[in-house]
Amino acid sequence: MNKQIFAIILVIIATFFGTLMGVFLKLAQYEVNVFTAGFLRFFLGLLIIVPYIIYTKFRVYKSSHLKLHLLRGVINLPMMYLGFGALMYIPLEQVNALHFVVPLIVTLLAVFIFKEKIYFIRISALMIGFIGMLIMLRPGIIEMNIGSYMVLLSCILWSIIIIISKSLAKDEGPVTIMAYQYTFMTLLSLGIAILYWETPSYLVIFYIFLAAVSGTILHISLNYSYKLVDLSLTQPITFLGLIWGSLFGFYIFEESPDYYTWVGGIIIFSGVLIITYRESYLKKNIAKKSLPLKS
Repeated sequence: MNKQIFAIILVIIATFFGTLMGVFLKLAQYEVNVFTAGFLRFFLGLLIIVPYIIYTKFRVYKSSHLKLHLLRGVINLPMMYLGFGALMYIPLEQVNALHFVVPLIVTLLAVFIFKEKIYFIRISALMIGFIGMLIMLRPGIIEMNIGSYMVLLSCILWSIIIIISKSLAKDEGPVTIMAYQYTFMTLLSLGIAILYWETPSYLVIFYIFLAAVSGTILHISLNYSYKLVDLSLTQPITFLGLIWGSLFGFYIFEESPDYYTWVGGIIIFSGVLIITYRESYLKKNIAKKSLPLKS
């Protein structure tokens, strides 16, 4: 298996568990506020990886980019509150749909910051996914509320975090990046959680623990994919999150996807299939060679 296909699989796994994390956090926030849920999500996540941190004798914290890790945590905090909080205002599928401004922002930033080349097949997959998103969202037809704007602002911050993560991934391992993220997020969110603390039930703690497990799989998959390939390859695959969101929303929250959701979902999935097949067919590192426009 070449590294492009492996990276695609990692991003597919990440989109699934990222959506699953949203499901558990939405269930938890029926009882506790976003400040309590956010702190517990990262605190429990830190506890999950503590055995590995101890196993490495804390060598996992060895880094020459401490300021960059801290900056990532500072940006991650408002992004978390906005993203988690929006789950209580709009359906899960709409949350995931709005997240698809991220691939566009990240791809453009990657071109300017990392000098990545945007290959024709990747542009095509990105645009196919964007068209699918527009069909599902129908902007201007479906009214956007405060939750929608919270998600959009969260997406801008998340795009910056992805760029920082990609920069860190050049020199540091996926677990190191995640360990710093969990540590700083736990510390940064602790004070706010104390001020607005709401004691959760055992069931809610269980939901947040499952969210922490899902989030850990999400971040380790994404961080490793960033180390393997260009961001312009990973971003079209993230459109799959909209399909996961529609399925979970339907079966768990009884949020019924309409005709446009399924049409848009099929288009999005088509874009993912196209880029997956193309990367598999090439069987070489296209990050080093340009694809001709006739591809």
